[in-house]
Amino acid sequence: MTAEPQLSSAQTAPAASPLDPALAVATRGLVKSYRRHKALVGLDMSVPRGKVYGFLGPNGSGKTTALRLLTGLLRPDAGTIALFGTPYTWHDRKRLFRVGSLIETPSFYPYLSGAENLLVLSAAGPPTDKSRIGQVLEYVGMGGRSKDAVQTYSLGMKQRLGIAAAMLSDPDLLLLDEPANGLDPGGMVAMRETLRYFTESLGKTVIISSHLLHEVEQLADVVGIIDRGRLLREGDLQQLLADAGRVKVRVPVDQMAQAAAILSTFAPQRPLYGVDRGEQAGMFTVAAAPERAAEINKALADAGIYASGLEPGSDLESVFLELTGTGATVHDRPDDVGHMGGPLAAEQALPSTSETPPRASDSSA
Repeated sequence: MTAEPQLSSAQTAPAASPLDPALAVATRGLVKSYRRHKALVGLDMSVPRGKVYGFLGPNGSGKTTALRLLTGLLRPDAGTIALFGTPYTWHDRKRLFRVGSLIETPSFYPYLSGAENLLVLSAAGPPTDKSRIGQVLEYVGMGGRSKDAVQTYSLGMKQRLGIAAAMLSDPDLLLLDEPANGLDPGGMVAMRETLRYFTESLGKTVIISSHLLHEVEQLADVVGIIDRGRLLREGDLQQLLADAGRVKVRVPVDQMAQAAAILSTFAPQRPLYGVDRGEQAGMFTVAAAPERAAEINKALADAGIYASGLEPGSDLESVFLELTGTGATVHDRPDDVGHMGGPLAAEQALPSTSETPPRASDSSA
């Protein structure tokens, strides 16, 4: 079998000039340390204007630190930042009027209504017409609760109010750190539609950091994947998925070890991921071109293993796992995961279903 091409661990093309006016955000060589811990080690990211940029990484990879640097909440130890083609430093804080942000958990006065909280926030930024408050509340589906005290809001409603606050000054750039936290499915759909309107109709730019990879896959135009403070991959999402062919195949759980020996021959230089418990038990992800799905199915059948599911194509989660090599630590659907702590070797025995699955890292981004 011919070995599949490796995914590059770096950008596939030279980085554009940080002063390129087509970029909303550009960082070059960005470094930030907390005492001995290096949160960012030469971060180079390029965010095109008018797009949704998915900023992804495992816990502790430096995502929130990077967003804090972009909003002036932290100062870099080294490196440069450019906003809309112009160099930015913490001395230029008035330029942040063009930036709206939701970094971590939003805070509000609990005894004031949602509309009153936004009125207070509007006084701290550029002049904002009062009609804008009602407009952004409608954007996030909170118009009907705008006069109720925030202390009566659920977690998801507070999160929606936080997104509304980020949009209040009609910014050209929106930075959202885990914006889907606490949102129900309807809220997630509404957020997706709002951000699409923000970019496609208004020409704004959005950077969204999230662990919900399936949600990012539906929303983002461009993605940047970061780990240990460095950018691993950045580029057009659809091109990234096209370059990273995958075939998902489901086999009987009691035949997974035998199937692993066969499937590993289709991409011997690439990791093979399998799930042996939960709703996805028996599912393998093979790093092979989608057009080889029939060949994979035949190889299994010739060995007496009959697949109950075959899905050619690729998804962001598989690409993310391969680039970061973190398995269950970053899986965004833990209830569906059995043993997914890393690549399966062909000769490796699958663990007993009575074993405790790997624990996710509790470090923060």
